[in-house]
Amino acid sequence: MSGKLGELLIRESLLTPAQLQQALDYQREHGGRLGSSLVKLAFLSADEITAILSRQYGIPSINLEYFEADPGVIRLIPMETALKYQVLPLSRVGSSLTLAMADPANVYAMDDIKFMTGFNIEPVVASEASIAEAIKKNYGSVEEQERKKEIEELVSFTEDGETESVEVEVEDDSSLNLAALEKAAEEVPVIRLVNYILTDAVERGASDIHLEPYEKEYRVRYRIDGELQNIMQPPVKLRDAMISRIKIMAKLDISEKRLPQDGRIMIRMQHKNKKKQLDFRVSVLPTLFGEKIVMRLLDKENLRLDMTRLGFEPEALEKFQRAIFKPYGMVLVTGPTGSGKTNTLYSSIAQLNKPDINILTAEDPVEFQLQGINQVQMKEQIGLNFATALRAFLRQDPNIIMVGEIRDFETAEIAIKAALTGHLVLSTLHTNDAPSTISRLMNMGIEPFLVATSVHLICAQRLTRRICEHCKVEDKVRPQFLVDAGYTPTEAKSVKPCHGEGCTACNNKGYKGRVGLYEVLEITDELRELILVGASALELRKKAIEQGMISLRRSGLTKVAAGVTTLEEVIRETML
Repeated sequence: MSGKLGELLIRESLLTPAQLQQALDYQREHGGRLGSSLVKLAFLSADEITAILSRQYGIPSINLEYFEADPGVIRLIPMETALKYQVLPLSRVGSSLTLAMADPANVYAMDDIKFMTGFNIEPVVASEASIAEAIKKNYGSVEEQERKKEIEELVSFTEDGETESVEVEVEDDSSLNLAALEKAAEEVPVIRLVNYILTDAVERGASDIHLEPYEKEYRVRYRIDGELQNIMQPPVKLRDAMISRIKIMAKLDISEKRLPQDGRIMIRMQHKNKKKQLDFRVSVLPTLFGEKIVMRLLDKENLRLDMTRLGFEPEALEKFQRAIFKPYGMVLVTGPTGSGKTNTLYSSIAQLNKPDINILTAEDPVEFQLQGINQVQMKEQIGLNFATALRAFLRQDPNIIMVGEIRDFETAEIAIKAALTGHLVLSTLHTNDAPSTISRLMNMGIEPFLVATSVHLICAQRLTRRICEHCKVEDKVRPQFLVDAGYTPTEAKSVKPCHGEGCTACNNKGYKGRVGLYEVLEITDELRELILVGASALELRKKAIEQGMISLRRSGLTKVAAGVTTLEEVIRETML
């Protein structure tokens, strides 16, 4: 088609012979189609090329950006064929199949697809770039296709009579055939499928694996960068065997199906040409249609102990480090579950960990084992809770105490007394922002004067997804929208937000990794006076911002301006 397209464009006075020759040379050097080369050299736009082809061949053109292809029709043509001919099936009416084509003169492609599908082909013309993008959107990336094939092979082992399926006989709710259950769990295909799920989660950078039983399906989802994503749906008949296999690996009781259970799985695997030891925290919960399993992946390599890389603004980090290096007092980190509080605390402890310092931690659970730190796992069933551990810590000559979470008055009271008697206490709470933490402590029953004198700093945090560096492009956003989000009118004129278009590096999500937003409230003398007179969280917030506190929203807006995250992520995670 190269010659024909070139001649057409010269005839229409859209291209000079010299430009055509330059484009042909570029095509020979870099490959691809002539139209793509012309667009890359900025001689013509994709729309101009599509329009001339539409006119010349007398067929309609289409903008695939605004067209949703029929999933049933997409399945008629394999992804390999779509990529080979740069085509996309759009819809079917009777015996006719509408096909978007970058090259409507390619009769070989039309004949091949007509033979493959049995339908008459009705071509429409679309730009090469839009077809490539639509193929990626409708079929997924090549890597995703390969993963799907691998999953299909793993879960189709019962076909052709190659391997018998083992069904667990359940006589009633309390009586199980344990021998059959164990046999099913040790079947080679079940072992391969469970191992695949564990290793695939690591490859994709997942933080959690969810195995969820429903009446007519069994669903596997991963949490990647804070977002749950559907991965596969193994046959329902494998459910009990997979659950038993995971329970055996986690050293749990496979006969107990009525009560929640917790365990751990340790695996060694080859990842990116090096051996890794991974720790999965396993939680089993009885639900209506079976046991739901959630596995939290604890990968020490993902633990960032360098505080400068967590996402703190320079002035906020300076305040935080000033507080943790004080000899006594309390530093609190707040935020919802999964906002990175543990990482911030571990990073703080890593900085404070010296041979002449005695550090004790009470955690539920101990997520990462840190060298040189005395870590205690809570065991509520035998009475070892945070309050009990704290009392014991005070008899262990500590310098620094970390409490996993302050949940009640008793724990809060002991922690504050420890902070007032010469110990540095680090802990977490679940509050929406830094100033409301003061109110939460007083609502627990702690006297205002104890809060004012013991707490040195409160850090509220959230996690937002990072824009993928491989497909980052500039966003076109109205200045008024930026002002509504929290920027000043002056800032709105210069800020250029970005977003990720989606590529193979980020599984077409546009995001890769996460970054923290931080609101650091340093308790100054003026704030202490407000606390003593019972000021509200709103009054404390107003005074803190006057004194230079960067709010969660402002922290997010700073990262949007720097092209680190998107405005949508910041608006989703923070409030004005």
